[in-house]
Amino acid sequence: MDALVLREDAAGGIVWLTLNRPDKLNALSPALFETLAGHLDALERDESARCVVLRGAGRAFCAGADLDALRAGVVTADPDMRSRTVARLGALPQPVLAVVHGYCFTGGLELALAADLILASENAVFCDTHARLGLLPRWGMSARLPRRVGAARARRITFTAERIGGPEALAIGLCDWVEPQETLMARAHQIAGELALTGPAAARIRTLYDAAADLDLSEALSLERR
Repeated sequence: MDALVLREDAAGGIVWLTLNRPDKLNALSPALFETLAGHLDALERDESARCVVLRGAGRAFCAGADLDALRAGVVTADPDMRSRTVARLGALPQPVLAVVHGYCFTGGLELALAADLILASENAVFCDTHARLGLLPRWGMSARLPRRVGAARARRITFTAERIGGPEALAIGLCDWVEPQETLMARAHQIAGELALTGPAAARIRTLYDAAADLDLSEALSLERR
């Protein structure tokens, strides 16, 4: 059976992670999460890796949690493993770029939001269906989406479950770049090369930015000096 998450190491310390359930639109099954966690274990120790690019195989980035698995009662032994895995993705010692095409729904959106930067195709469709499905977010949506787009827009996106295309996502700050589908991967390679030049230093600066968001200016400046 093919690996549920593929790793490819490229020149310059660029690591490509590909969600690999194209027949299921890369729905996030417990087994996929366990495979992703294994890759994160390795990346946390890999001093040669300078940036990480997360993408999806096939027609979509990720359609969200595997609802069939949830309905069948398939779970992980540790109920917090999936939320912790998403958090670990956002705390890797390398900057992380999510490359989004096609569907990026709910759990898939939480995965993308954990990345430092998001490159979207013009055909990308972002959506949060938690409220429509009667579910509370567990993988970071309530914390990361408002930080990305502001509290008011986050409520709109979640409460209405509206679908947001790539150009609108760029306009509201939900992604950082939009590219035509035919040139998406070329642009991803270009950005990954730029990120690899900054590498671990960028990830350390991320830690300062994250901490400073919860501090007043004088405290943030003191933290930076330390």
